[in-house]
Amino acid sequence: MATTDNPAVRAARKRPLVESLFAEQTGFLSAQQAYDQLRAKAVAISLPTVYRTLQAMAEAGQLDVVQTDTHETVYRRCAPGHHHHLICTGCGSVTEVAGAAVEGWIADIAQANGFAVSDHRIEIYGLCASCQANAEAPPAASLTAPA
Repeated sequence: MATTDNPAVRAARKRPLVESLFAEQTGFLSAQQAYDQLRAKAVAISLPTVYRTLQAMAEAGQLDVVQTDTHETVYRRCAPGHHHHLICTGCGSVTEVAGAAVEGWIADIAQANGFAVSDHRIEIYGLCASCQANAEAPPAASLTAPA
């Protein structure tokens, strides 16, 4: 098989283009939205390559990965360091938070059950202060940016 036929090689060649797209974004994008935006910029890329690239970037800690309330996976450039998310189901805003108390609780629970934790992710859903202040919270919004 020629090197250019290798999906990992194709994804690696396209990675700088995907990284550039996410450097320009402030919100979350699904793989389909990232693909659509890249294609709109005349980038020759396949949807499977976008998925592989997003997965590699997420594993490298370059992207946050969040499940929306509709169970769609969306991605966003993330802040460095381990953190968790407060996700507003009203407006779709996401706040990154550190959680030393949570980290201690996870360690305690794991130890009490003889469990070795390899990773964890915590996403807390609710209403942000702004949505709580509104008499009627807006309908649940998607975390994805407009197409």
